[in-house]
Amino acid sequence: MSQPRSARFELQTAFAVPIGRAEHPGPAPLNRDLRGLFLEREQAGDRYRNPDPTMNIRPGLFESRFDLFDWTDPPIAELRAFCWSALFKTVSDLSGYAPQDMNRLEVRSTAWFHVTRRGGYFGQHNHPMASWSGVYCVDAGDDRSGHPESGALVFAHPFGMATAFTDLGNARLRDPWGVRPLSLTLKPGELVIFPSWLMHQVMPYQGDGERITVAFNAWFRQRAAA
Repeated sequence: MSQPRSARFELQTAFAVPIGRAEHPGPAPLNRDLRGLFLEREQAGDRYRNPDPTMNIRPGLFESRFDLFDWTDPPIAELRAFCWSALFKTVSDLSGYAPQDMNRLEVRSTAWFHVTRRGGYFGQHNHPMASWSGVYCVDAGDDRSGHPESGALVFAHPFGMATAFTDLGNARLRDPWGVRPLSLTLKPGELVIFPSWLMHQVMPYQGDGERITVAFNAWFRQRAAA
C-alpha cells in the first residue's frame, strides 16, 4: 500500500541495549603472564577454585574464586586498570557524566577466571545484583573444528515476546530490529562490557588447548566525602 505524497513517515529505534567493546593496545605480554598465572592457580585445585558456584560447572571448565581483582599480582593489577578504564568510559559516555561526576564514583566488583577445554561451556544466565558485567579474553584457544560458534559468547535477545507471533510481516526484520541473538567470538586482548541483566551463555568449546577468559560484575556508589 503506497503512502500519500504528503504523509510524513519515519522509523524509530527504541529500547537499545548498549554493549561496549575495547581492545588492549598491547595484550601479548599481559596475556602471557595471565595465562601462566591462571594455569598455575588451576593446578592448585581447591585452593583457588570457586567453592560455591551459582551454576552447575560442567566438565572441561574451571572457575576460580570471585576475588580475582583483589589479588596483588602485577598482571592482575594491569588487567583491572584496563577493565576499569573501559568501564568508566562506558558509564560516562552513556550517562553524560562530567569528569567531576565520575570522580565521585567508586566501583565495587567480583571477578574470576575461567579455563575451558574441549567440551566445556557455560549455560545461559545473567548477573542480577550488579549494573555492569564484562568478559576479557586472555587466550582464545586453538580451535580448528570449523564450528562457527565454538566458545562464542552469545547474548540472548531481550525482547522475548517479540516472537509470540511470527509471519511474513516480521520474520525477516533487518538489524537492529530483528530478534536474533548476538554471537561474539572474542580474540585475545578484547573486552566486552554489557548490562548485567542481559542473558548470555558461552557455547561449547570444540578446540584444542585452553580457552581462558576473565569475567567481572561491577556496581557503583558515590564516594564518601573526605
